[in-house]
Amino acid sequence: MRSTALSSLTRRFVLTAGAVCVAGLLAACSKTDTPAAATAASAPPAPAAAKVYVVGTDAVYAPFESQNDKGEIIGFDIDMLQAVADKAGIQVKFVNTPWEGMFNTLGQGDRDILVSAITITDERKQSMDFTDPYFDARQLIAVPKDSKVTRFDDLKPLRVAVQTGTTGDEAVSKLLGKTSTKLKRFESTPLALKELESGGVDAVVADNGVVAHYVANNTAAGFKAISDASFVPEQYGFVVKKGNAELLAALNKGLAAIKADGTYDQIQARYFGAAAK
Repeated sequence: MRSTALSSLTRRFVLTAGAVCVAGLLAACSKTDTPAAATAASAPPAPAAAKVYVVGTDAVYAPFESQNDKGEIIGFDIDMLQAVADKAGIQVKFVNTPWEGMFNTLGQGDRDILVSAITITDERKQSMDFTDPYFDARQLIAVPKDSKVTRFDDLKPLRVAVQTGTTGDEAVSKLLGKTSTKLKRFESTPLALKELESGGVDAVVADNGVVAHYVANNTAAGFKAISDASFVPEQYGFVVKKGNAELLAALNKGLAAIKADGTYDQIQARYFGAAAK
């Protein structure tokens, strides 16, 4: 009888001890899981990356936009839009984009902003939105120094080069006829000016900033620039997709800010002299 009672007591002890161990293990597991869940729940979400707006620019239009020896896009337009973006608190990335097809990239969403000495016109306003103007422009005529040309109408019997799709193209098309064989179109104004230099055309009509810059920096070419009162004054604007009111407002706010604090005048003077307006 003692032996049986002892055995029974022993079994009860083992069972009780085992139950305690299992309970202890469960409790230990529970303590390990709870803090981990709490830590995961309290961790702040990772901040979203700031949007970088892709800017299309045809970098063959010095001094407004061109590429240096390192392949970096530089110029008046680049400095101006970068300053505007800084004031607006947005990030921009400049991408070299050929003029022909540039406006399509905006509509397709490949570019968010365009800056490329783009003249504000009523026709363009139908399919895109412009900011407030940031540059006053007009057309100039580039001819050899010994040319008899003194006004725009003098170009009627001559061969004239322009950049395709520009306001210079529009002006000369009206003068000579859109399909005239004397009207030579090129992908860029520098190419048109090179054609003038080689004697392939008699004159080039293009924006004042580009023509004046080329004449001043290529004295060996022997060109002179001629103005004409018949040329309609123009203004450049930054371009965004039609209906993008939020981005348009941000750019206009930044533009107003750099005009107010003197940054605008500093950039103008850097490229066009202290008397630039």
